[in-house]
Amino acid sequence: MKHSEASILLRRAGVMPVVTVDDVASAVGIAQALTEGGLFALEVALRSDAALAAIDAIRRAVPTMVVGAGTVLDARQLTAAQDAGAQFVVTPGTPPALADALLKATVPVIPGAATASELIALVALGFDAAKLFPVEPLGGIAMVQALRGPLPHMGLCPTGGIVEVQLADYLAQPNVLCVGGSWLVRHESIAGGDYVSVRDAAQRATDVLKAMRDVPG
Repeated sequence: MKHSEASILLRRAGVMPVVTVDDVASAVGIAQALTEGGLFALEVALRSDAALAAIDAIRRAVPTMVVGAGTVLDARQLTAAQDAGAQFVVTPGTPPALADALLKATVPVIPGAATASELIALVALGFDAAKLFPVEPLGGIAMVQALRGPLPHMGLCPTGGIVEVQLADYLAQPNVLCVGGSWLVRHESIAGGDYVSVRDAAQRATDVLKAMRDVPG
């Protein structure tokens, strides 16, 4: 089976920090700290007025970081994200109109889904990777495991409510390509200018990721 650019990106990333930024300067600081901790990609949620400018700024200041736009809700936001330089796009859900727009995107897209029916619809459109959101309220690892039976070739990026101690358990699931979450970048840390804690959280995640990928079989 040929994998899409989105599934390749997710597998390479392994861990996907989801960040809401208040200003461009802090966004660049976050990206630098995550990179120093060994992480490869970052999802900037389009939940603030600074998000699009932050994507552009991160690309310029931290060129080794692959930066994407998350919480994309419609075609207008998709276009704005691409124009801002987003290198991939993530949605929390995928209604038909948004799915149509994603199929025309010029960057890798990771559509969101919350049910088996939604994932089946994405498979029918040709997607082989999706964001499972919000995974913890949906049932967590049990939900991920249940979906593997009917949808063994759909790679997942479970996101939503995951905490650091759960990372290894999620990564151990055969249908999980990447684990997304906001635990790596806590608002209180950024408000206090504490990028060291972000770097350290990224390093711990990187260590778990390396350990999981070094396990034989």
